[in-house]
Order: sequence, then structure tokens, then C-alpha cells
Amino acid sequence: MNTTASEVLEFIRENDVKFVRLSFCDLFGVHKNIAIMSDELEYAFKNGISFDANSIKGFRDVNNSDLFLFPNPATISLLPWRPGPGRVARFFCDIRTPDGSAFLHDGRHLLRQVSEKYEKMGYICKIGAECEFYLFKIDEDGEPTTKTLDRGGYMDIAPLDKGENMRREICLTLEEMGITPESSHHERGPGQNEVDFKFSDALVSADNLITFKSVVKAIAARNGLFASFMPKPLPDCAGNGLHINISLSHNGRNIFKDAPGGKDSKVTDSFIAGIMSKTPEITLFLNPLANSYERFGAHEAPKYVSWSHQNRSQLVRIPAATGEKVRMELRSPDPTINPYLAFALIMSAGLEGVEKGFALPPAVDADLYHADESVTSGLTALPTSLDEAIRLARDSEFVKCIIGEEPLNRFLSVKEVEAADYRAAANKADFCRESYFFSC
Repeated sequence: MNTTASEVLEFIRENDVKFVRLSFCDLFGVHKNIAIMSDELEYAFKNGISFDANSIKGFRDVNNSDLFLFPNPATISLLPWRPGPGRVARFFCDIRTPDGSAFLHDGRHLLRQVSEKYEKMGYICKIGAECEFYLFKIDEDGEPTTKTLDRGGYMDIAPLDKGENMRREICLTLEEMGITPESSHHERGPGQNEVDFKFSDALVSADNLITFKSVVKAIAARNGLFASFMPKPLPDCAGNGLHINISLSHNGRNIFKDAPGGKDSKVTDSFIAGIMSKTPEITLFLNPLANSYERFGAHEAPKYVSWSHQNRSQLVRIPAATGEKVRMELRSPDPTINPYLAFALIMSAGLEGVEKGFALPPAVDADLYHADESVTSGLTALPTSLDEAIRLARDSEFVKCIIGEEPLNRFLSVKEVEAADYRAAANKADFCRESYFFSC
């Protein structure tokens, strides 16, 4: 797509674009936008569009509430579900303060800084996301129900799988928006689906994940369904995971070709070890809801800090692959992350491991869902609750250094209230449904 402001303005004129959505995320990864008419876009490129940051969770107080959105020309995409006449284009935006400086609570800015640090050291980090979601029926009033679209299971086909046309439509829409889908299938849960798209640079991958979720929501609604990314929407079924695949290249060479644990794998080992060592203290940003912790320890969601080749009960798995697809897979996150903050923390953890030469512990070649205490007693467990994750993040100098003290304190203050409300709830399932089901 066109990458300069002047080229984009010409594209807008030639393609009957009348409305422009300026997109960004709040501190918690919730997708926000403001729409302007296309005639205002040139002004937006030069001067930004102001908004009330006090009304965005985790941003600013009422006495200092002005911020500005500056659309990034390289992120333009037409929204296929809003056809002409009067087409709609969307940009991801940089957030700036009135004096023109970067807003420190802007996750895109943080992730860009981390990526630039990698590049200065000769590294490129590529990230690909495997995102799961449920499709639910809606009632006669158009409200979501907990009745799933089908009763299919893992990789079932029609007629058990009733979501194949939906996935086809999602993939075609992603292609129209410049995102390359690689595969899609029915997942383990009834009405549960997965669509995987091609890995990319970290910032592009984070943008793509936000786009993906909005596409799934829009296509589901257009088909009279409700899509949910809630980590555990059904108590007795598989949760929605977000497996994050990471590859690292140095001067153009994929270091994961040096298999972990091998004689030439020092950088690979240290990168993985760095991520593993920091995962407990960054879990709040990988699993940010009280409901997130209901997913751990079952249905291929990890419970311990461990790694292995191909083993799906581990925190880190090294999938069987060749060429550019050789990578590591982090299996604990769920789709409710702020991808900019999460990716920045994961990448920073890996880089610290490389810089400090962290040693990779031995692989755990066991089914950790059914292993006895002789296997698990020596392993560090992931946090088991939102409260525990908050405590680990608050005590982490690493998290404070990467996120920044003020954004971290704002994040923690909101999550502490949420955790307290969850503890006080007489019915935890009702709390999760009212707090998360409709918004995730």
C-alpha cells in the first residue's frame, strides 16, 4: 500500500473514500477510533486530530486531557465490509501530546522503540499469532447467547463444522486488507475456530492482530452471529488461546535453525531462556483478565514454566518446521492482550536473555497435564489468579523498566479494582459474563 501522505491522499481521491477512521488502542488493548471526513485527512497528517484522553481508560486525567492522533500513512486499509459509494479507510495512529512529543502510554510507540533496539543490534524479530475465537448465536433481540454455532470439534468438517463459510469470508476479507491468512480450521470447542495469518515484523503483527479481531467481529455480526475472544467463555470447554510464534534473525539468518539445546544454539537458548524467566512477572500483560486464569492447565493451555520440542503441554514449544518457519511458540497468552505491550515485553525479555547469556533449562519431555509431582515439583508455576499476576508485575523491576512507571501504575490501579470486584463477586461466572463476555 502507499506509504507517503501525498500518495495516500491521491489514493483516497481516486478510490471514492469519504470516511476515514483513525484507530488506536487504549492501555488495555481495546480498539478505539474516531471517524473524520476524507477532506480532513491532509490536516490530520500535519496537525493531528484531538480527542479526550480522560475518557480513554488508562490514559490521562480530566485536568490534562488533550491528546492528538496522527495517522500513519503506511497503515492505510480499506474496510471491505463498508463498500462504495462513500468507502471507508482506516489508519493506525501515533498518539502525541500537545507539544508534539510521543505519548508514553501509547503501546505502538513502546513497541516501535523495542523493535528499533533490536535493529541496532542487528536483530529482526518476526511474530505470528494463532488466534482462537468462539461463534455464538444471537437471540430474537439481537443479543448474544451462550449457544454455540455448532457442536463440532478439532478440524471437523461440515456439517459438524458450521463455521467454514465464516472462516472463508474472514480469510478473503483479510486478504483484501493486505493481511495474508495461512490456514483456518475448527478448533476443539463447540463453535470454536482458529485463523492463522502470516508472521511479520512485530509492529505490523500487532496491528494485524487488532485488525483481525475487528474483522472477525464485523463478519460475525454481518452473518447474525456473535464472536467472542473471551479466554474461557464456556467453563467445561477449551479456552481461547493466542499462541505467539516468534522467530529471530541476526544479519538475515534465522537463529532458530540452531535447534535449542544443540552445540551451536547459544543465542537461541538464551533468547528462549530470557522469555521463560520473565513470563511469570509479565503474565498480567499476557493474560489480563480474571477469567484468563480459568484457562490454564487444561485443553493445551500451560500451567508451568517449561519448554520442549513439539509438546503442547509446555509454556514454550519448538514446533516441527523447516526454513523460515523454524521458530518458538509461546502458548500462555490469550486474545485479550494489548499486543503492543505484550510483544514489547516478550521481545525485551528475550533480548535480555541474549545480552546476559541466560542458560536454557533442560527440556521437560512429559505430559504436564497428567505428570506426577516428581516431574512438576521442580518447575515454576504460572500465576493462578489475577491477584497473583498483579503482585508479580508490581514487584518486577523489569516490567517497570519496559512499560514505564506511570503507565504501569495506571494499568495496575485498574486491574487491582477488577481483581477486588472479582473476589467480592458471589457468582464468579456471572461476574465474568457481565464483565467480559460482551466486550471481548
